[in-house]
Amino acid sequence: MKRVFIVFGLTVAASIILGPVALKIVHAEPAKQLRVATAQLPVTRDVSANAAAIHRALDIAIDEGAEILLTPEGSLSGYTPKFDQVAVDEQLEKILKRTREAKIALALGTCFVEPDDHKVYNEIRFYDEHGKLLGFHTKTLLCSSLTKPYKGEINDYGTRPLRTFEIKGVRVGGLICNDMWGNPQCTSMPDPHLSQKLSEKGAEIIFVAINGGRDGKSWSKEVYWPYHENNMRMRASAGKVWVVSADNCAPTTIPCSAPSGVIQPDGNWAAQAKNIGEQVVVYTINLN
Repeated sequence: MKRVFIVFGLTVAASIILGPVALKIVHAEPAKQLRVATAQLPVTRDVSANAAAIHRALDIAIDEGAEILLTPEGSLSGYTPKFDQVAVDEQLEKILKRTREAKIALALGTCFVEPDDHKVYNEIRFYDEHGKLLGFHTKTLLCSSLTKPYKGEINDYGTRPLRTFEIKGVRVGGLICNDMWGNPQCTSMPDPHLSQKLSEKGAEIIFVAINGGRDGKSWSKEVYWPYHENNMRMRASAGKVWVVSADNCAPTTIPCSAPSGVIQPDGNWAAQAKNIGEQVVVYTINLN
């Protein structure tokens, strides 16, 4: 429902002197907002431990009134093509039971075996506040060795076409780690500028699930971190989109590979987590 404001002040005062004056009615657009939570979580190959971390993030997201929670790449299955799909399904149902009860949407980073083709995909799975699967983004700019024959996850995961989804009336997209920045040390594939393509498809917010390699040494701190951060900021600005990011924080004794938080369409940070350890950031994005 639109609110109606009646503007008078000087107009009414003038009517006392000059006679009847029509009041101007201004229709204000309803606020278009999305309250997001992004979880910087430890991601391991233990599905039960990963699920417990997601539940901890849900505790905070629900308490803070978030409307959607983003988790890192592989946050449920582990970042591996070799995982227990039955265990993932069991834990996923428990997670979705909570999200349905709390009426919170979910952008879940996990690897998944799709039943229609039995292939493994590295995904962000988008669920609405009723627990309904809206669809999923599959990691597209897959990591590999730089010389032939190519080795790495390029041989492990399938890909599907780029899509957008609607959450609470907001058009959103998803990217996974290297999809956002095309690290030339990590892939033999050309950069398809996926963030810009999502912007062209009408996405107003891009959710980025991350699980970047790092070792706590100078190259990780001086090269990888700023490369990842600057790419997210520049591509947010280029596409005039909000970017919400969530990185893996395991091991929790060294800094993450990339910042977790919320970037504005001008490329500046709206909210950012500490660069180490388990963190949840909650922020209301105003899209008007």
